[in-house]
Amino acid sequence: MFKIFHPDFYFQKYNEITPEFLTKNGIKTLLLEVDNTLAPYEQKEPSEENLAWLKSLTDAGIGYAFISNNSSDERIKRFNEKIGAPAYAKSGKPFANRTINRVLATLGGKRESAAFLGDQIFTDVLAGKFNGMKAILVPPIKDKKNLFFRFKRTLEKPVMNDFFKRRRKK
Repeated sequence: MFKIFHPDFYFQKYNEITPEFLTKNGIKTLLLEVDNTLAPYEQKEPSEENLAWLKSLTDAGIGYAFISNNSSDERIKRFNEKIGAPAYAKSGKPFANRTINRVLATLGGKRESAAFLGDQIFTDVLAGKFNGMKAILVPPIKDKKNLFFRFKRTLEKPVMNDFFKRRRKK
């Protein structure tokens, strides 16, 4: 029932995803959510840990771009200043077809060898699934506590319970 919402892969933290893992799974292009996936909302610039992980992707020949629903271009621009990767705010995930097409064209990537990495099922996982890519989910680094996010996380719980239950059966 919930299978459309299931990520293809699940990790506890973004930097557990190694270039070797990506290559082994045929992933050459990675679309990355910044907020709560790579950094908490209040972290304006990439940490040394972020930079080291992104460098490992570059060194392995894995292309990446930042894609976010953040309404502020400034947030993504500032985070990306030291990195210089393609970056897109206001993407309209999960229905971000136009933005994802631009990202793939810019990076020379193909849907079948691309993955979307994020912390939310109903935006990030579905953006990957709706666009013929693999979806990688990590838990949020530091979740917002407002009503909207609490409601969304409540809706995600049965999906994740089903995902973990199916995973244990394998």
